[in-house]
Amino acid sequence: MDVFSIIGPVMIGPSSSHTAGAVKIGNAAASLLGEEPASADILFVGSFAKTYKGHGTDKAVIAGILGMKPSDSRIKTSMNLAKEKGIKIAFRQGELPGAHPNTMVITLAGKRGKKVSVQGASIGGGNIVINRINSYPVNVTGQNTTLLVFHRDVPGMISDVTRLLAIRDVNINHFSLSRNRRGGAAVMAIEIDGEMDDDIAQEINRAHNILSAVVLRLN
Repeated sequence: MDVFSIIGPVMIGPSSSHTAGAVKIGNAAASLLGEEPASADILFVGSFAKTYKGHGTDKAVIAGILGMKPSDSRIKTSMNLAKEKGIKIAFRQGELPGAHPNTMVITLAGKRGKKVSVQGASIGGGNIVINRINSYPVNVTGQNTTLLVFHRDVPGMISDVTRLLAIRDVNINHFSLSRNRRGGAAVMAIEIDGEMDDDIAQEINRAHNILSAVVLRLN
């Protein structure tokens, strides 16, 4: 555990779980959408569902979707800023069996037609875990720069991507793969040491059998 997990992040708002964590989950959803959002549907689960209004979690997640960081003073006005941008927002409350108490599911639709659904949990101290992206179970903390590669499940995909990273001197510290079925679609979650040039993701995006590649930077 690092010192920031103990003393908490620099942030606006009363709670690292309800503010900083919510902003980061919103950041993740916006990065995965990759275009200007037209609408945002947010399902709050567990304690989030009970307290999100009082703790400002609604403002925090919208701030994250707008690209703000936890220390941004505009978080308290994020709802108005989203309205000015014409983003339609809906908040719902519900339950997900087995989910962490501070869980939300963000479903974004972009102005160019793209859609993404992200399930994430705020686990304390401003730390988060992304549990699901669309239909794929994942385990992404965002504590390291993370490359997410959505691709067709065909032989050689892992070696093609990791070979490119090796050529660029990118060191992998954690790798996981999730697929919906054999031969269907899959996602690699690759956490790396240090930073990564954005043109690496662009190069991967041009490769055969790649659906999309996105770099997540949440810290």
